[in-house]
Amino acid sequence: MDITLLFNPRNPMVIQTVREVHRMAERMGIGLHLSRRHAQPLGEAKTLHGIHVHPDEEESVRAGDITMAIGGDGTMLKAANLARVISRPLLGINSGKLGFLANIQRQNMKRALEAVLSKNYELDSRWFLQAVLSDGSTRYALNEFVFSRTGSLSMITITAEYDGSLINRYWADGIIVSSPTGSTAYNLSTGGPIVLPQTGVMVLTPISPHTLTTRPLVLPAGKNLIIKIDPPDQEVLFSVDGKNFDLPADSPVVSIRQSDQTIDLIKLHGQSYFETLRNKLMWGMDVRGE
Repeated sequence: MDITLLFNPRNPMVIQTVREVHRMAERMGIGLHLSRRHAQPLGEAKTLHGIHVHPDEEESVRAGDITMAIGGDGTMLKAANLARVISRPLLGINSGKLGFLANIQRQNMKRALEAVLSKNYELDSRWFLQAVLSDGSTRYALNEFVFSRTGSLSMITITAEYDGSLINRYWADGIIVSSPTGSTAYNLSTGGPIVLPQTGVMVLTPISPHTLTTRPLVLPAGKNLIIKIDPPDQEVLFSVDGKNFDLPADSPVVSIRQSDQTIDLIKLHGQSYFETLRNKLMWGMDVRGE
């Protein structure tokens, strides 16, 4: 069994977790694969027993049977895009804060490695949204696409159409188009609904709209949602899972729908999505002071 590790090499707490994984993997006979950039903070070559170092992240992911992301959901999103292209199951160890995607805690790492070694786990398939820009390029998001205003103090206007019909011309700080996986991310913090991951829908959520009656909208994900920056000369930031990209200046139009590309998340037996919601969002917990 070979595992590729992906993490933030500048985070000391994460590095500590990686060292723990290294020690456990050595005892279990699991080979580890890292890119040169990820191996550097772990020390000299003589301390990397059992670790195979590769020139880049893509090559390290290809070398492993599965990919393990250690950190928060930001690390998971980066790892998911690498694992998506190379088709490797993804295991998330939470060394960050909330961790909806990286939902295995550090205290359960040994159990997770044992489950991977014995192949005693479940796969939770998550699909990506795809956005086709007017210049023909395609972007993929596991969580969301965000269209937001930049340094301007004024709101922006964005037109949304679905399956050939006009939805609305939004006047707001921006809009979010999220997948079910991303419904617990930015979408949730702006008042959008939580959607079960396997549901075939996407959520259109305005960010601080001018009209208070403008509300999030849940749409079937199998048809095209067209987002138009109207007028086209506005300064709009286009973000794909937290990474910024330029929109075509002459025709800022984006067509969004469910992609046929997926990522398999490794889930331990007994884990459930509702358990994750209860734990992360403290549902049912009395947080009142005594």
